[in-house]
Amino acid sequence: MVVRSSSNLSDLVTEDSSNSPHTPGALPHPLIVPGIKSDVDGKPRDNDDLNACSSEFPQKIIIVANFLPLHAQKDEISGKWCFTYDEDSILFPLKNGLSSDFEVLYVGSLKVDVETGEQEKVSLQLLEEFNCLPTFLPSEIHEQFYSGFCKQYLWPLFHYMLPLYPDYSNRFDRSLWQAYVSANKIFADKVMEVINPEHDYVWVHDYHLMVLATFLRKRYSWIKLGFFLHSSFPSSEIYRTSPVRDEILKALLNADLIGFHTFDYARHFLSCCSRILGLKYECKRGYIKLEYFGRTIFIKILPIGIHMGRLQSALSHPSFSANVRELLKFKGKKLILGVDDMDIFKGISLKLLAVEQLLQQYPELQGELILVQIVNPARSTGKDVETARNEMHITANRINERFGLPDYEPVIIINRHIPIYEKAAYYALAECCIVNAVRDGMNLVPYEYIVCRQGSAKMDEALEIGSESPRTSALVVSEFIGCSPSLSGAIRVNPWDINAVADALNLAITMSSGEKQLRHDKHYRYVSSHDVVYWAKSFVQDLENSCKDHYSKNCWGIGFGLNFRVLSLSPSFRKLNKSHTISAYERTNCRAIFLDYDGTIVPQTSITKIPCPEIIDVLNKLCSDPKNTVFIVSGREKTTLSEWFDQCENLGIAAEHGYFLKWSPQSTWEKNHISTNFSGKEIVEPVMRMYTEATDGSYIETKESALVWHYYNADPDFGSWQAKELLDHLENLFANEPFVVKKGKHIIEVKSEGITKGLIVEDILSQMTKKGKSPDFVLCIGDDRSDEDMFESLLTKAYGGTSSPAPEIFSCTVGQKPSKAKYYLDDTEDVMGLLQALGAISGPNHHFLKNTLLEKQKKVVST
Repeated sequence: MVVRSSSNLSDLVTEDSSNSPHTPGALPHPLIVPGIKSDVDGKPRDNDDLNACSSEFPQKIIIVANFLPLHAQKDEISGKWCFTYDEDSILFPLKNGLSSDFEVLYVGSLKVDVETGEQEKVSLQLLEEFNCLPTFLPSEIHEQFYSGFCKQYLWPLFHYMLPLYPDYSNRFDRSLWQAYVSANKIFADKVMEVINPEHDYVWVHDYHLMVLATFLRKRYSWIKLGFFLHSSFPSSEIYRTSPVRDEILKALLNADLIGFHTFDYARHFLSCCSRILGLKYECKRGYIKLEYFGRTIFIKILPIGIHMGRLQSALSHPSFSANVRELLKFKGKKLILGVDDMDIFKGISLKLLAVEQLLQQYPELQGELILVQIVNPARSTGKDVETARNEMHITANRINERFGLPDYEPVIIINRHIPIYEKAAYYALAECCIVNAVRDGMNLVPYEYIVCRQGSAKMDEALEIGSESPRTSALVVSEFIGCSPSLSGAIRVNPWDINAVADALNLAITMSSGEKQLRHDKHYRYVSSHDVVYWAKSFVQDLENSCKDHYSKNCWGIGFGLNFRVLSLSPSFRKLNKSHTISAYERTNCRAIFLDYDGTIVPQTSITKIPCPEIIDVLNKLCSDPKNTVFIVSGREKTTLSEWFDQCENLGIAAEHGYFLKWSPQSTWEKNHISTNFSGKEIVEPVMRMYTEATDGSYIETKESALVWHYYNADPDFGSWQAKELLDHLENLFANEPFVVKKGKHIIEVKSEGITKGLIVEDILSQMTKKGKSPDFVLCIGDDRSDEDMFESLLTKAYGGTSSPAPEIFSCTVGQKPSKAKYYLDDTEDVMGLLQALGAISGPNHHFLKNTLLEKQKKVVST
């Protein structure tokens, strides 16, 4: 048996053990306010001035991201820093979607290096002028964190690229991971400088800061915290290859609300939580929820939108009209537009191959069709990026040489950053836009294209068209990008299927104007109403809803390092106090102890379920006390339990949920007098066998009173699906029969009516009372749904004789979860620790020492 160093929750609360450097120059401020935090005994510490203190400061939303939405430039002559908002940043417009009641504060890094001596001054300037608080990472940590772990490891992994060969740069490196953790810690320290934890909300963005929530939750267990992932989240088969998969998942679960662009990404995340951490989720009233150590984590699915105001400003920019007039040289051509970052996942070469196939398949398009491919500068460097760039140019040159004419090039590559108003001109003139990425988190290019095709008065003037002219657009999008599900009028393609992409492009450019208009109108209604302002407002509203019950529960921080999590409990449901239980045990004279076996005394994950000598020893100690009546109350069949506990004298056994009962190993088995023979086996068994054959890892357990279908060793998702189907099948089958179909922990059970653990506990306590042994102490411990019947019985029934007071009842579930029990213990180790403490009191040595001490006290008194 593993002995832990501490069973006290407060002893497990710890600061981060990593020796990460702190951000230099912490700002002085009065914003950190002490709040209400629960003690280990569950009693809250009141702060009468809390509301008054909080009201002195405006409520903030602290937006935390890798980079601040700022451009920074230093004047080499004067040495002064010049800062401007970065309108390309998705963070910039978020404040427009938030209530005016909130003050918006940004925390993140600058894209330039600032010398240590200037950091304090720059911090104060940015906080005062832009409501931005910069984090200054040491250059070595920044390089390993951003260019190393984020770009070389996480980004490829989240885009389904496994490091199968040493030549690739995306192998896991422990030192890069440590830098990632240290950087997240520095970001957390900055947030701590400006947060009012009782009042403010924190909104963390993207994969760079996935463990930040743990550091914040360590400091304030009741912090209001949301996280949004702007990248895709890989399937469990890919994610499970990461050596730090547990740490990242557990850190994300320290948030209150976790957001994803699509259901696919959320589904993959939930599957990882199920397969790696064994967590289950539920959908209720339109929300997806995860229960984690008593906390409810909400999952939000909403794709981000574009900044409509910025695009409309671009369409009204004077340079926009000039660019449109310049691009009228393409008038009369079939212009296809591609806009992509330069990286290996954007599928640019696949797009070019599709254009080559299209020109070859339809010779009449030669001289008419032009693909303009805008390539934004790469966000990362490496061998893979350079290989993709070279392949793009080689393919484009081949197409131009094969199909080009003296005044015609079918592929035009624009390999530079171009301003938004120039890009908008290309959008406005393109007959079709294609986004062919093989994997992309969201990709807002199709949204921008739709808005620009809707146009503006200046665009109509430049194109010499009337304001009433119909608006049209055609989109070809990869099914592997985040915006694809929201664009139901787009032509979706598999980017790897070159022929299919070529056919889709042909369909887009030959589609009738009426159909293009219908598709465009549908898209524009969605894009214009679901912009970035709507997205931000919706996320913050759900974040407020996710945090509304924070102060109705008691919280404890437990665990070390990145295994830290918060245990959240209802005030009426608390951990069983060992000292209080022992005290009640010592002063009582007639005790009843009911113990479940699997999951209570031995772990569910244990390979061998046979009781070890330690278990037999503690049961014998408890049973040796004449004041005790001890029962194992299990769902297992009687033969197995008899063999296992034959050496435990005076131990009572209730087998098959109480269908069979005996008061000691020497007595005979009694059958439950209200039960009948289980006559449905011949109907149930063929059905269960059918599901067993179809579900690898499942099996059937046969009892005299029941049949049980086990699926613990089956695939978690498939096993759950099959269990639900089997449950529905059997409930329909026995709708009018005297049988009960129940779902337990990884089991489906069919048994006769009138057999529950609650009824057998009632029967045992009733018989004890009739024999003049009214219990004054009842301890009942279990972990499964079937054990809830015992807890409910103890909760609702009155026990004890007519002249005897009600017994002290300790009903206890194993694991923190919704239960009818009054108390909980963390795991089987806690259960064994409690039983060993009680056994030590009941053991002969304890009684000998106690009697000896009493005799000595009597002699002292008489002397």
